[in-house]
Amino acid sequence: MTNRIYNTTSRSTWNKNVNPDLDIERQKKSFNVERLTNILDGGVEFTQKRRQIESIIYNDPMFNQKNNYFMSQNQRYEAAIQKSIHFRKLMKQRGWKEDGVEKVYMYRALAGDVAFNIHWVFQNALESLGSEEQIKKWSLLIYNFQIIATYAQTEMGHGTYLQGLETTATYDVSTQEFVLNTPTLSATKWWPGDLGRTATHALVLAQLYCSGRCLGMHGFIVPIRSLEDHSPLPGITVGDIGPKMSFEQTDNGFLQLDHVRIPRENMLNRFSQVLPDGTYVKQGIPQSNYLTMIVVRVQLLASEITPALMKACTIATRYSVIRHQSKIKPSEPEVKILDYQTQQQKLFSQLAKAYAFHFIYKSFNEFFQKSYQEIIKGNSTSLPELHALSAGMKAMVSDHCVQGAEICRRACGGHGYSLLSGLPSLVTKVTGSCTYEGENTVLYLQTARYLVKSYLQIQSSQGSLKQRTLPQSIQYLTSAWTGKCPAQTTADFLSPALYIEAYAHVAERLIRNSVHKLHDLTSSGIDQYVAWNQTAILHVQAAKAHCYYFTVKAFVDSLRKLENEPEIYQVIKRLCDLYALDGLLSNLGDFLHDGYMSGAQADLATVAYFDLLSLIRKDAILLTDAFDFSDESLNSALGCYDGNAYERLFEWAQLSPTNTEGNPAYEKYLRPFLKSNRSKL
Repeated sequence: MTNRIYNTTSRSTWNKNVNPDLDIERQKKSFNVERLTNILDGGVEFTQKRRQIESIIYNDPMFNQKNNYFMSQNQRYEAAIQKSIHFRKLMKQRGWKEDGVEKVYMYRALAGDVAFNIHWVFQNALESLGSEEQIKKWSLLIYNFQIIATYAQTEMGHGTYLQGLETTATYDVSTQEFVLNTPTLSATKWWPGDLGRTATHALVLAQLYCSGRCLGMHGFIVPIRSLEDHSPLPGITVGDIGPKMSFEQTDNGFLQLDHVRIPRENMLNRFSQVLPDGTYVKQGIPQSNYLTMIVVRVQLLASEITPALMKACTIATRYSVIRHQSKIKPSEPEVKILDYQTQQQKLFSQLAKAYAFHFIYKSFNEFFQKSYQEIIKGNSTSLPELHALSAGMKAMVSDHCVQGAEICRRACGGHGYSLLSGLPSLVTKVTGSCTYEGENTVLYLQTARYLVKSYLQIQSSQGSLKQRTLPQSIQYLTSAWTGKCPAQTTADFLSPALYIEAYAHVAERLIRNSVHKLHDLTSSGIDQYVAWNQTAILHVQAAKAHCYYFTVKAFVDSLRKLENEPEIYQVIKRLCDLYALDGLLSNLGDFLHDGYMSGAQADLATVAYFDLLSLIRKDAILLTDAFDFSDESLNSALGCYDGNAYERLFEWAQLSPTNTEGNPAYEKYLRPFLKSNRSKL
């Protein structure tokens, strides 16, 4: 089965022939595109299943998204609700399971333009933090949509700093109830999706108070709307927070609680509980209550963040093949803009990152799944490393994806500014990921705390710790480095072993430097918390270097699994090399700082980088085709599979209501204005 366009006839009236500029790119195949798609999907059977679901979705007029760019916030919300309810009916008709892949493929097919996304975050939180009894009670209500739930953590005055949440849950021994309260305006729950108009219940994160003591953040299931008429329950003030940069279909909301009472059993109690007499029983470490955020961060990497960059690369690369602009040689015709080295540098660096983040996620997810099961069973040994990695990876991947999507948008020139290109929506949507589920700078600092603590433990062990098994992601901190980069030729910079060691050297040096600067300040008598703030920039730099090392090594490890597929191995190896060299040259000062690399070696790395651009150029369209995004999912006039971008752009523009509804401003303002000016002539 080959890549194909789904249901384009519903949007097109022009000739369906593929643009010859795009067609010729696909004729020169150096690898099997379908096989790479299978690898990206996890196997042939998953590709077939995904396409089957997409075919069902795209042939159902209820899921049509062609008018999205011309709809208001209310219309987008209503359409998302309608699509999601229709999909629920479809699931029942076809016997699709709640924990099957169908929902994942539906989300991808509809580009996330659906409702009830936070309803499933509630489910994740329940499974992570709830007891088996609570899971049994609430899961059926959730899966059957007898209730609609949201996850209410963020407040108007506090987001990433969860210890600062102001919402309180005070235990009343006399009634065996918790009293939920938002005592200040800044304590108002603000931003939860599905809250503004949809949810009937909320998992409220609040500070637990028992016997006058604050016992930290815990989760409480709170009914907020009547199951009879959907009106707010007594003590509940709830609504929508208004327009945002993106996610128009999501009813992000606010919630105020005025001494709302819930039964004792509504506190999620896998890791801690309050007994009837008010006794607090802790059954795990306090950090276990953050498990839900870790779960969501990991899921976002695959479902929300990386796909945005993949789509942006697909749109911009296809458009760069059919767009002709200026001449390289004065005597020749205008060339495809993808033939310009500067355009290749813009797009192929992002393409390399998209592939890197995909393969890295596959590797990281294996560690996550194993660690998650251990934590649920009460073994939290891997929690610190998991928290540090999930925080760092979410920050790094979202940072690079939002930058990359914007670079792709700019690479499409003026047409990239049009919503119809699909690129502005990708940029604004992925921009949100730099803030939700943890603001990125704060997340880097959380990773840095783990690195500082680990580095100090290694140093204080005086070698004994080196004989014990360290968490895999920080084992490089115990290695002995040569101190100098051994590269002598351009080809040397295409050696994974060489650039992995280079990244490890830089990460170890920056971590060591941040630790020493912190120690110098505390040794001089400065308070440790003040000292941390005064070295925070160094810690962020160290955390970023650590994340870069981790991603480069993980990409190389994933690459080795493709060695039995020589053609695909070669093309992915080039992307891996480009990813490593792009990071090296973008942060060149870190590699030159202590003399690890010389200026001459930097020149060699630059030549290797340029050579890779020309090699990847031959496969660029095929590499984006392998992502196998349908036209419907891309929803882009510029990125269509057939390359008829100008025809599609013109036809879609005709759908704008402003072209059919007349111009009320003419009668109100322009006509009298023009008339008054003519009378003066």
